[in-house]
Amino acid sequence: KHTYIHEHACTYRRTQDSPLKVLTVATAPYLDQWPGCGGLRRRVGVFQGNRHYLHNFLQSVFSCMDLRERQGCTLVVGGDGRFFNRTAMELVVQMAAANGVGRLIIGHHGIMSTPAISSLVRKYKAMGAIVLTAGPHPGGPHGDLGVKFNSANGGPAQETVTNKIYQISRTLEEFTICPGLRVDLGALGRQEFDLENKFKPFTVEIVDSVESYANLLRNIFDFAALKELLSGEHRIRIRVDAMSGVMGPYLRRILCEELGAPAKSVVNCVPLEDFGGLHPDPNLTYAAELVDSMQDGHYDLGAALDCDGDRNMILGKHGAFVTPSDSLAMIAANIFCIPYFQHTGVRGFARSMPTSAALDKVAQATKIDLYETPVGWGFFGNLMDAGRLSLCGEESFGTGGDHIREKDGLWSVLAWLSILAIRRKSVNDIVKDHWRKYGRNYYTRYDYEGLDLDAAWQLMDDLEVLMMEKSFVSQRFAVADNIYQVEQADNFEYTDPVDSTITRNQGLRIMFTNGSRIVYRLSGAGGVGATIRVYIDSYEKEDIFQDTQVMLAPLATIALKISQLHVRTGRSGPSMIT
Repeated sequence: KHTYIHEHACTYRRTQDSPLKVLTVATAPYLDQWPGCGGLRRRVGVFQGNRHYLHNFLQSVFSCMDLRERQGCTLVVGGDGRFFNRTAMELVVQMAAANGVGRLIIGHHGIMSTPAISSLVRKYKAMGAIVLTAGPHPGGPHGDLGVKFNSANGGPAQETVTNKIYQISRTLEEFTICPGLRVDLGALGRQEFDLENKFKPFTVEIVDSVESYANLLRNIFDFAALKELLSGEHRIRIRVDAMSGVMGPYLRRILCEELGAPAKSVVNCVPLEDFGGLHPDPNLTYAAELVDSMQDGHYDLGAALDCDGDRNMILGKHGAFVTPSDSLAMIAANIFCIPYFQHTGVRGFARSMPTSAALDKVAQATKIDLYETPVGWGFFGNLMDAGRLSLCGEESFGTGGDHIREKDGLWSVLAWLSILAIRRKSVNDIVKDHWRKYGRNYYTRYDYEGLDLDAAWQLMDDLEVLMMEKSFVSQRFAVADNIYQVEQADNFEYTDPVDSTITRNQGLRIMFTNGSRIVYRLSGAGGVGATIRVYIDSYEKEDIFQDTQVMLAPLATIALKISQLHVRTGRSGPSMIT
């Protein structure tokens, strides 16, 4: 029999006839629990239909921690509220307690944005976090579920840690759990539980992560200036779409209640388990409702945030799309519009390898160090921890600063609002001014989703063999009047300047003598099959106001010719163009 006894304000303790039992349960390993940089992502049915599938992975996460450090430690737990998250969170709590964790910090109702999770890990000096999100992938009974482990710096675990988790998962024979433990996720405050073989009560703290995250942002941005921008005499109109994900409460509290934007400025703010049946990915395809609402010119800035709040898309008047690569470069060029950087200075810029080289031009002009890293926010976190990096981003709609160790969608929106408050120009004019000063990187990404995994691997292997032939370098490709000559071809390799670790096989790159690039990457993250992504990047100094797809059509033709992608996959075109 379990009841709550109120000891003092916001503190509860379980009264029990005896301590809760801790069980050790025999299991058999699964061989497919590889956690990439985004964690373990699978269809919900995989977690529901395979006995102990989630138990096994969670035990692998707990077992990868040093036993002495794990005993009595603090972990942060939160999720994006998708279907099966509450069930998964209950399991996290039961297994964390059984594995000796001393305290869990959990978001109210179990919902917490990924940036807020990172900030709380740092605030509480936690050992890390368990993040229940599948990133910008669909939710619901037929959607995806994800589990990610973040380390003590608040960012995604390094590859050495994810490798260890994977190796443990392949030989796991048992897991430990306290099945009788139940937490009230709706009750703010502390709950304590007595377990067998524990000298201290196991503690769960349910926190208001929205207010904690708002406090962090208040120390970064000039909220008075932003309030004047959004609610003053010459206010601008904004429309921000939470895409029925976790960010709705954050947008209402910060943009509307604190900064004075009208309530109708934020939409789709009720977190739903299936994200309204839509794909919670902030791009032109899946945020079509926002794009359509911007067309008549009523709004000055539009933004969409993904389901767990770390990705963002920025639009100007009439729906003018600011590519993530350009957004990163433009924030960098205007970085001192943000008070935080006026105080801390700027230590360095970084971008992932497939991201366009627009940021490079800003770094060159400002003489600020630039780092080109593999895909994955953990590489940025390592540079930040070493004091080498202040601002970074990825072409996959992620931008962030060194205030946390994750990309941060709302931070990016406030960064743009800060630029508008200081520059007193429109988003569209800021973009044009930037291109005039630095030139323009025309950029696009072709996604070929749901490919047969073995066939995709073979295609990439054959492509690399072709590119490594001596005759490939200096080869010329002609499309109509356009001629491109190969200057360099490689499989991207990164040596971390902090710890000298080497990360190989991060993407096939073809660089041309005119500065253009084609990049091919294979991804198996989330869902079914494999995805091949083709990135095309072309720099123009003078001809800067043309249509992107028209300008890149010759390079796209060359990219498909070299890879034989359509012939090899049977596809007639990409699943999505960004």
